[in-house]
Amino acid sequence: MSSSSRERSSRITEDEINDLILKLQPLLPDSRSNTRVSASMILKETCNYLKKLHKEVDDLSERLSQLLASGSFDADAIRALLRR
Repeated sequence: MSSSSRERSSRITEDEINDLILKLQPLLPDSRSNTRVSASMILKETCNYLKKLHKEVDDLSERLSQLLASGSFDADAIRALLRR
């Protein structure tokens, strides 16, 4: 297979992009699946949401580390932290 034909076969089509955008939209909080939103807006919201999730994971990891480092294994506190 030539490099140009490999390039063409590995490119994502506009229809595939649109399909992926439609799949992303309902995964976002406050998503209005029945409202048409631009692809760029959905991608921006997705990036912001992922950043927010990463921050939450970092915060929860830090809190869990603090609980474990304190030496007092409060099972209820750890369960509550993990349920968030």
